[in-house]
Amino acid sequence: MPTSQQLRIVDAFTDRPFAGNPAGVLLLDAFPDDTWLQHVAREVNHAETAFAHRLPEGGEADWALRWFTPTTEVDLCGHATLATAHVLNTTGATSDTPGPVRFATRSGVLTATAHDDGSHTLDFPTAPLTATAIPDGVAEALGAEPLAALDTGPYIGDLLVELADEKTVRALTPDHKALVRHSERGIIATARAEDPSRGYDFVSRCFFPRVGIDEDPVTGSAHTALAPFWSERLGRAELTGLQASPRTGLVRTELRGDRTLLTGRAVTVIEGRLFA
Repeated sequence: MPTSQQLRIVDAFTDRPFAGNPAGVLLLDAFPDDTWLQHVAREVNHAETAFAHRLPEGGEADWALRWFTPTTEVDLCGHATLATAHVLNTTGATSDTPGPVRFATRSGVLTATAHDDGSHTLDFPTAPLTATAIPDGVAEALGAEPLAALDTGPYIGDLLVELADEKTVRALTPDHKALVRHSERGIIATARAEDPSRGYDFVSRCFFPRVGIDEDPVTGSAHTALAPFWSERLGRAELTGLQASPRTGLVRTELRGDRTLLTGRAVTVIEGRLFA
């Protein structure tokens, strides 16, 4: 790899530093070998690091985009996509690309639309939810009894569980080693907001120890499952979710059939050079 690559750390789904979900963002001329990408993601050591490079004009996408946790590549990541869109917009890298930025990813072509207030809207596939029996041991691993459980399908591979109330979600102290046995990627725990006048309709927390993330601060991809789940129950297509991790973050969702729009803001907190 050429030396002195510019690396940025961006806090996504927040409008202030040190909140939301931090992601590494590295713009490249092309993707090097996977081992190098994984080494960089492990060195950055955030939930995900995004790698992107520009594609030739005239294709179905403008940029190629991949996401790595410290231990593995993932198929879909919302906050690192938002972070990448933020970097492209704030650095002028998309000034010659009118309209939404199109990303070619392992989950198909995803788009990001910039707004005048600094937010971006991501267009992601809606997770297909299937009701399932609550697996044995999940209650013990979470430390709370689920009311219902749903499989979220192949794109994100999580088990979505509804809990009794917001206080229960906030109080969770799960056994992360035990959670590894219960889903392909992790567990999304959610409940209705106690007081919607506070600016959010539902709360969630996300635990992904199988991919090296005990608790993800704010998970855009999880909201492609949370949006249809809560839209059906609350009777509205447009909602706001609060991910109640210690860092917290807000995700505005809009359900459009097989697509879910995720809107949030992002803040660049670190710019540096990668010498490797």
